[in-house]
Amino acid sequence: MLHFECDYLEGAHPAVLEALLQTNMEKMPGYGNDASCSRAKEKIRRLCDADQADIHFLSGGTQTNAVVIQALLKPWEGVLCASCGHINTHEAGAVEAGGHKVLPLPHTFGKLNPEDAEQYLKSFFQDENRSHMVHPGMIYLTHPTEFGALYTANELIRFSEICRRYHLFLYLDGARLGYGLASPETDVTLPLLARTCDAFYIGGTKVGALLGEAVVFPDPMLAPHFFTFVKQQGALLAKGRILGIQFDTLFTDDLYFRISRSAIRMAERLKEGLRQKGYRFYYASPTNQQFLIVENNRLKELGETVSYSYWEPFDDEHTIIRLATSWATSEKEVEQLLELL
Repeated sequence: MLHFECDYLEGAHPAVLEALLQTNMEKMPGYGNDASCSRAKEKIRRLCDADQADIHFLSGGTQTNAVVIQALLKPWEGVLCASCGHINTHEAGAVEAGGHKVLPLPHTFGKLNPEDAEQYLKSFFQDENRSHMVHPGMIYLTHPTEFGALYTANELIRFSEICRRYHLFLYLDGARLGYGLASPETDVTLPLLARTCDAFYIGGTKVGALLGEAVVFPDPMLAPHFFTFVKQQGALLAKGRILGIQFDTLFTDDLYFRISRSAIRMAERLKEGLRQKGYRFYYASPTNQQFLIVENNRLKELGETVSYSYWEPFDDEHTIIRLATSWATSEKEVEQLLELL
C-alpha cells in the first residue's frame, strides 16, 4: 500500500530523532526554560528578522489556533476566516468552544479575498445594530490554504492594512508553512510575515517534527502574559525541551527548508506525471497537495493500493481526491504511484 493521504504519516526526520536521543539523559529546566528552546527561539528570530519577537512552542495545530485566538480576542469578538478554513471545518469547534464565534466568508481554493473581508467589515460597522452582534476581532488566514494555494506578498500587505484600519488582529496558520515558503511560485518570506501579521505559527508537525508548532508574536507586548495563558489552558509541556530540541534541529543547517523543498520537488514530479497520463486537476497546487478528479468507478480499485484523502464530489460521476507529499516522500514512491495510476 502506498500512502499519500496526508503529510504527517511518518514520525520525524532522523536528525530530529538523533538530537532527542543524544540529549535524552541531559537534565534540563522545565517549561521551555532550557538552552535548546532558547537557541531555537534565537534562530527563528533571526530568520524572521524580528529580534524582539516573542516565541512559544505548543504541541499541535488545533491547540495552537484555539489558544492564540482565545488569548487575543475579547469575549464578544469573533474571527473571520475562509469557509473551508481549518478552524471552521476540522477542529471540532475548538475556537467556538473557547467562546469565540467563527465568521466564515467565501473563498477561492481556500484563499480569502481582501476585498470580501473589507466589505464585510464596512457593512458591519455601518450596521446600527452592531452592538447586538459578534464583533469581528481577527482575520485568520491559512498559508498554504486547505487547497494548497498561496497568498502573495501584496495580498498579505493588503490584509494587514485592512486589519490596521479596522483594529483587527491578523493571524496566520502555518501548519504547512515550510511547504509554502519552499514553493518556487511564492514571494512570501518569514520577514514579510513578521511585518504583516500580529501572530503566526511555523508548523513542525507536518514538516519533519514528531510534534510541535512555533508561535511567533513579532510585537512582544501584544500578548505579554501568553505563557501564563498557555499554562491555564493545559497546553504547556513540562518537558518543553521536547519541542525546543526539535525546532533547534530543524532550523540548523537549513534543514527545515531543505526537507520542505524536497516535498515540493516530489509534488511537482507527481503533478507532471499525472498530466502526462491525462489526469485532470481540480486545482493544480504549487505546494505539496495535489487535487485530482477521478471517476467514481475507479475509487474502490484505487483505494486497494493507494491511500488518499477523499475531498468532495465533483459531479455525479467524478470525485475530487487529494494526494499529498511530505518531507519524507521518496522519488521511488512517486514513481510507484504513477505506475499504479
